Amino acid sequence: MTQTWRLAEGGSAIDRTHPLGFVYDGRRYEGYAGDTLASALLANGVHLVARSFKYHRPRGIVTAGVEEPSALVQLGVGARSEPNTRATTLELHDGLVAASQNCWPSVRFDAGALANALSPLLPAGFYYKTFKWPPTPKAWLRYEHYIRSAAGMGRAALAPDPDRYEHQYAHCDVLVIGGGVAGLAAARRAAQTGARVIVCQQSPRFGGAAIEGDATIEARPAPQWIAETIATLASHPDVRLLPRTTAYGYYDDDLVGAVERVTEDGATTDGMLPRQRMWMVRAKAVVLASGAIERAIAYGNNDLPGTLLARAVFTYVRRYGVRLGTRAVVFTNNDSAYEAALALHESGLEVKAIVDARRDGEVTCAGAALARSAGLRIRAASVIACAHGRQRVARVDVVTRNGGDVSTLDCDLVAVSGGYSPAVHLFSQARGTLHYDPTSASFLPDASPMAIVAAGAVNGHGNVERAIANAVAAADAALARAGIANRSSSSAVPGDDDRLRVDSLWAVPPVRGAKCFVDLQNDVTVADVAVANREGYQAVEHLKRYTTLGMGTDQGKTSNVIGLALMSERLGVSLAQVGTTTFRPPYTPVTLGALPGAASGAHVEPTRYSAMHAWHAEQGTRFVNAGLWKRPHSYPRPGESEDDAAAREARNVRANVGVVDVSTLGKIELQGRDVAEFLNRLYINRFDNLTVGRCRYGVMLREDGIVRDDGTTSRLDDTHYLMTTTTANAVAIMQTIERLLQIDWPELAVYATSVTEQWAAAALSGPKSREVLAQLVDIDVTNDAFPFLAVTICNLRTSTGSLPARLFRMSYSGELAYEIHVPSSRGRAMWEAVLDAGAPFGIMPYGTEAMNTLRVEKGHVVIGAEIDGRTTAGDLGMERLVNPNKWCIGKPLLARPALNAPDRWQLVGLTAMRGAHIPRGAKLVADPDHALPNPMLGHVTSFCDSPHAGASIALALLSSGRARRGETLWAVSPLADAKIEVTIGPSVFVDPEGTRLRG
Repeated sequence: MTQTWRLAEGGSAIDRTHPLGFVYDGRRYEGYAGDTLASALLANGVHLVARSFKYHRPRGIVTAGVEEPSALVQLGVGARSEPNTRATTLELHDGLVAASQNCWPSVRFDAGALANALSPLLPAGFYYKTFKWPPTPKAWLRYEHYIRSAAGMGRAALAPDPDRYEHQYAHCDVLVIGGGVAGLAAARRAAQTGARVIVCQQSPRFGGAAIEGDATIEARPAPQWIAETIATLASHPDVRLLPRTTAYGYYDDDLVGAVERVTEDGATTDGMLPRQRMWMVRAKAVVLASGAIERAIAYGNNDLPGTLLARAVFTYVRRYGVRLGTRAVVFTNNDSAYEAALALHESGLEVKAIVDARRDGEVTCAGAALARSAGLRIRAASVIACAHGRQRVARVDVVTRNGGDVSTLDCDLVAVSGGYSPAVHLFSQARGTLHYDPTSASFLPDASPMAIVAAGAVNGHGNVERAIANAVAAADAALARAGIANRSSSSAVPGDDDRLRVDSLWAVPPVRGAKCFVDLQNDVTVADVAVANREGYQAVEHLKRYTTLGMGTDQGKTSNVIGLALMSERLGVSLAQVGTTTFRPPYTPVTLGALPGAASGAHVEPTRYSAMHAWHAEQGTRFVNAGLWKRPHSYPRPGESEDDAAAREARNVRANVGVVDVSTLGKIELQGRDVAEFLNRLYINRFDNLTVGRCRYGVMLREDGIVRDDGTTSRLDDTHYLMTTTTANAVAIMQTIERLLQIDWPELAVYATSVTEQWAAAALSGPKSREVLAQLVDIDVTNDAFPFLAVTICNLRTSTGSLPARLFRMSYSGELAYEIHVPSSRGRAMWEAVLDAGAPFGIMPYGTEAMNTLRVEKGHVVIGAEIDGRTTAGDLGMERLVNPNKWCIGKPLLARPALNAPDRWQLVGLTAMRGAHIPRGAKLVADPDHALPNPMLGHVTSFCDSPHAGASIALALLSSGRARRGETLWAVSPLADAKIEVTIGPSVFVDPEGTRLRG
């Protein structure tokens, strides 16, 4: 029999007529519809559910919502297995399977708990100060293997996600984030004006904490008011209610991202519904009614299972009808915990004591009076110093704050409340500022340039009446921001005295041998904050990264303010002066599948094949990825390695003739009377003097003066041009062109069309390429008739007849070369015709590896390597291309001093000395044996073993590179454990005068 810890009655969220079976850690349990996994486990007496990240200490359920730091489980099996799922938000469904994580062999006996015994060796920041000796790559790689094995908590599924996700876009006048009483009141107010309203609530039910409370609203019990308000909102045609929907991010122009959990409750569907739906809501104004999150108080062993936040205790008792133990102790510094103490008492638990940190004269709330009348013992001016137990709390030590005698209370449940932190995350994401409220010891919303208005508990209002009044005022403000007139006028919000007053107690002085935890997920202790302060990591962002405070999946929702307050105490400044860390989206973790939605798989980014792909495959080549395209790496012969094949192919291009498939280059046709002017604005060099039948190399800059792309543009007739771009950058350049023509320069008569897939292309390269071409085309291809950078239309002789083609004389290899473009449907016919005509001249096809060797030898730059988002035309040795007599994108910023500094990294060539091989990803240094950190002068961008140079060569970006020609430096790679002496020279290794390609 299960659910032995379920109360005989009660539980507003559960349906006792609908039992559900589930499996946890291989054992079958039972719960009810409406349960979460956490509430069902507690109803079955399961408190130990996980092990902590760093020390592998036993951890239990702490909260009842998205702020849960400890109860993270592995959900599902196989392809649907998902790590780090919060048991507190996971809705129970029949057949649910989950397991503990971060433990082996079991959660009760975890071998990783040895880390707790070794904790003196693992203080905050130990990873920055360890694993540095011996200082060799082999040692680092060995450490990395074990560190990676230990890192993380759960395990991601190895199979593709079988579930479906979708996106939904919506516009509204007012978006209300949060479906508690404040959110409902704001939505009702906005709906009364006829505004379009969307309300998103992260839990399945609207109403928030008031559903289980005893408050009255507008002379009606809160549950009744909530039900009536929901019905009223649902009746409005322009109101959309979105339960199970979490707003996770606030972006520019009041765009809010939210995730709706559609079928995660396990409901069987016909497969038409998605698992999750991503909402992108563009709102004219936003009311943020996100509530507040309870925080704890740090004391010795405050992480033992059976230790919960007081609000969570109240929720599990009232909402889920769970009996959480037999004997309880409540520890608080504010009035809110008395509600939990009374709920425990009413459920039949023995409340051993309410330990209140405040003096007796400060404990005057109505809850305290009810507790006294119920016979509950209040120990004022006292704190819990330490909890004891192994896998669950068994007793606590209570002391007075003035250091009196220790008394021990037996208990198996501790309910803690250290106050509330408003959930200001989305407000801060909206570039809102915060101000510190000493009364509630919390940060409250101040002002935002966005159209967002805070309401209710997030604004510091704990009283239901005041929260609703504040929400109505917030709705009126939002309507005004949305440009909607409201005839009604909101009544004044009652005074500020409803702020939850707390005694700012963040931590109890530590007991020897006991850890006081601040961040339960990342095992950050009070002592860790002290270490960070002592070692100079006092700024909030430094504290966060040094200790990992708030860096878990919970983003420090229950812990950040405590850690910041502890640092403020050590610095002797106010918490307001310390400030907060940066709030970034997502507010809660977002399933990766929800981000792309349906935009996944081959139909979104299809694998692209050139028209000659089948021919390449028939040769047994290995394909490599180039953007979305598949390109041949090389064409090995029997018994020949790929590297040897690539070297043979490169040598043949230099000595005879080769052909390479270049269909993947981006091709954009530009037509219209203003194309020349457009190109002048786009490229650094001049294009308005390009004549028909000629092509020109050009370089584009970003707005900041950094090189964006390079390529050639050919003029086919008076108003018709063909631009080529790099393969990987083709889509981005086309998007840039469309933006410029549609938004920035709509007055230009230019029409752009991507024709990359419409044309198959082959580059014929080598000293014998003209002889081969003469056998193929019906035009004169002598140097005088068809010079370098000429363009023409011709007919190509193939085995199936004459084929019209575009012919370009341009070279990427540095040799005499031509490009032949034909319609894609005739690509293979063209390719085979070229090979047949070239057979007597020793033609060989070559792949991307040989092409890379040829371009490195010639010093040609590529996107990602040399054009890496940081280099200017001057850095790449192309400063002479910048036309001084015209404007272009990015040119004004080329004059910035930083882009003309003498020590900028410039393109150079490297040659390895003494037959060595330049290692991949090498850094350039003056002294390879210099003590770390070794000053880096530059780095290798591209390298190859050059058949032409007979040495290992490379292109590199080097500080003051061109002034260093003739010097020797060292190319070092710690990962490859290599250090090679290299000489610095020009970036062009083959035919620097260009005689071959112009011959």
